[in-house]
Amino acid sequence: MKKSYSLLCCMILALALITAGCKKKVAPLSERIAKAWTAESVKHNTTTVYTRGGSTNTVPGYSAFRLTLTAASNAVTYTEFDGTSFTGVWELDGESKLILKNLTPQPTGSGGTLEFSIVSVDDAKLVIKRLTASKKTGDSINEYTLSNP
Repeated sequence: MKKSYSLLCCMILALALITAGCKKKVAPLSERIAKAWTAESVKHNTTTVYTRGGSTNTVPGYSAFRLTLTAASNAVTYTEFDGTSFTGVWELDGESKLILKNLTPQPTGSGGTLEFSIVSVDDAKLVIKRLTASKKTGDSINEYTLSNP
């Protein structure tokens, strides 16, 4: 009888260890953000200027904003609120910085490179904040809450 309890306890322990060891692995950040993103909301400095579906947007052009990051080639297409599109390549600097570089044509005052801090990320939402002021938006630091449609 004692042997049966010992065997049962060992089986339960083994099952618990197997279950704990089978946790879902999180994909690398570069794979998780390699998607087509659209603007859900945008802030210029601390002022919200666009919310998807909002009727009082001060910059309604953000409905055209797109950030498409391709995994295989690290290609990027970046479309601003005024409809201007830029193409280039993207890379990550650690887990907290997204860099768009070799952009053509060059965004105003950028030298062909835009850098963003990654505020948060999950499978359907990416929040990034531009590290330098945008000349197009009156030298504001812009924060983009993006979603994957």
